[in-house]
Amino acid sequence: MSGSIHDRGPAQLTLDQLRSEVDSGVVDTVIVAFTDMQGRLTGKRLHAGYFFDHVLEGGVEGCNYLLAVDVDMNTVDGYAMSSWEKGYGDFEFVLDLDTLRRTPGQPNSVTIQCDLAWLDGSGPVRQSPRGILKAQVERAAEKGWGAIAGTELEFIVFEDTYADAWDRRYVGLTGANRYNVDYSITGGTVVEPLLRDIRGEMYAAGVTVEGAKGECNFGQHEIGFLYDEVVRTCDNHVIYKTAAKELAAKHGMSLTFMAKYDEREGNSCHIHLSLRGTDGEVVFADDDRDGGQSELFDHFLAGLLATMREFTYFYAPNINSYKRFQPGSFAPTAVAWGRDNRTCALRVVGHGAGLRVENRVPGGDVNPYLAIAAMIAGGLHGIENELPLEPAFEGNAYSADVDQVPTTLRDARDLLAGSAIAREAFGDDVVDHYVNAADVELKAFDAAVTDWERIRGFERL
Repeated sequence: MSGSIHDRGPAQLTLDQLRSEVDSGVVDTVIVAFTDMQGRLTGKRLHAGYFFDHVLEGGVEGCNYLLAVDVDMNTVDGYAMSSWEKGYGDFEFVLDLDTLRRTPGQPNSVTIQCDLAWLDGSGPVRQSPRGILKAQVERAAEKGWGAIAGTELEFIVFEDTYADAWDRRYVGLTGANRYNVDYSITGGTVVEPLLRDIRGEMYAAGVTVEGAKGECNFGQHEIGFLYDEVVRTCDNHVIYKTAAKELAAKHGMSLTFMAKYDEREGNSCHIHLSLRGTDGEVVFADDDRDGGQSELFDHFLAGLLATMREFTYFYAPNINSYKRFQPGSFAPTAVAWGRDNRTCALRVVGHGAGLRVENRVPGGDVNPYLAIAAMIAGGLHGIENELPLEPAFEGNAYSADVDQVPTTLRDARDLLAGSAIAREAFGDDVVDHYVNAADVELKAFDAAVTDWERIRGFERL
């Protein structure tokens, strides 16, 4: 992470370029979308002519229930911002034209990512994940810092189509690799047609591709992208996640980002984060101090540790997320930090301009905007209160007598609900919104009868 916060990947589209391609018939569709609570791109496909004639200046709207539903798009109770009592009105999709890009895998389409605002002019929708991150970016900017980040997102590829996987209730699927292919070139070759397609389409969409590598679970792989300013990193992340699924479908395959598909290795999403001065000045490194870490970085790390348990919901937002946290699994259990120590929740890597913290708690199901917002808020808490940093942990943190990452969504929900730090950083309205989101998931899971229960109890109990 040695570059400036202003570094960008390959050029994205300009409005003039888009207009030219629409006039020539190359592009005929404009996707306008925002990222919902579950980390999914949500929005509309517009005819390109209609976009230029009406939407570019006049805007576009969508139902505000889109930030008040569960993963199945069910309307659920408990949200202050949207309900039957309030009539489920609309909010505005605020076009961020800096995000205009070619839609990966769809040669006649472009995508614009959006913020959300209330139609009555009262301001942005504060519960929007992108808005939550922007608020923390603004807090850091007021102190003279910008933030850059990279996300390392893993997925498991299956030979089955999505339709077949659904019909089989996702049981008995065939992984694209039959054995552990971690770093294996041969193992990567098995799925290279799909991986190459993802890499190429993401590059054409304005994202700098680093590379692809095999992982441990059967059919598990990772494609990495160059770090960027944090909002752009998250924008790229959700575009990539959508594109990977759609491209897998085109190849007659499927893939999953769920945190823990089976009892083998789960899908992680390690997040690397660093602060810079707004002029690109390095602020985390200090060669005159032991370990090369600045006092600012030490306070930032201490803040991440101090808020780790209270903010875990933002790193692990689903029931399934907590199945990853198993000893000896490369997913963390200990709230500790170490230098290049993969047994800790926080791993410090790099040196000089590349010095950064890697948060190893998030899984592939994470909403990147919420996770990075939580990291910035936690780090700022440490800086503002000049929290002292405990010594780096050495050895196997899985067996350490230290605080543990919450092991259930219910525990994480309660910690977030009672967190004065979270309420000060994000606001009561934001915290209460996501506590309710956790309640919705817990209620749904508590009512479900699982295959595990049927296998154990059908005949033998």
